[in-house]
Amino acid sequence: MSFLIRVQLPDSPGTLGAVATALGLAGADILSVDVVERGNGIAVDDLVVELPSGRLPDALITAAESIEGVEVDAVRPYAGVLDTHRELELVEEIAGQPASGLSLLAEGVPRIIRAGWSLVVQQSDEGVLRLAASGAAPEAPVTDMPWLPLERATVLDSEDSWIPETWQELGTELAATPLGKPDRALLVGRPGGPMFRAAEVARLAHLAGIVAVVLDS
Repeated sequence: MSFLIRVQLPDSPGTLGAVATALGLAGADILSVDVVERGNGIAVDDLVVELPSGRLPDALITAAESIEGVEVDAVRPYAGVLDTHRELELVEEIAGQPASGLSLLAEGVPRIIRAGWSLVVQQSDEGVLRLAASGAAPEAPVTDMPWLPLERATVLDSEDSWIPETWQELGTELAATPLGKPDRALLVGRPGGPMFRAAEVARLAHLAGIVAVVLDS
């Protein structure tokens, strides 16, 4: 089974290699490594690993944190395709099928930033409209999103009163970005975490900005 493990580690030569070695000794096969954020001597990396049947994911935490200075932010099952640099491919696909652009965006974004689901929503006089959704997005409608209109990409408070109870029970981390105009937004959910980092939110905003231009051109 594949797992996504997010680690904070000293941004120094050899540390990531030591983590990889420790994970290997625990039986994990590393499938990919993606640098999420760097700064102030600390790196945040996402590692997708494969564990043999019968091995518990707790072994990943123990192995990674056996290296000095390493902290595990989260471990969760990962069933996505390893598409860490698909932005251009997704934009090209949307440009070729603009009538389906919002649906393509909603379906593609979770694979790019390793989230569980995404929604395209819009504020209207009738409330919040659901314009598009990824396949794994929650089906229950949300009629109140008080953070709309949205001026810039941001991490949302995962315990705010508007958030459905089921989302809260799953520990869903949320981020959103305007999609061409403040009353239309791309909402991304990551059940079970980890939290969205500033670099991920910036990446989301950049992608949404490009797609908005493509769809309005």
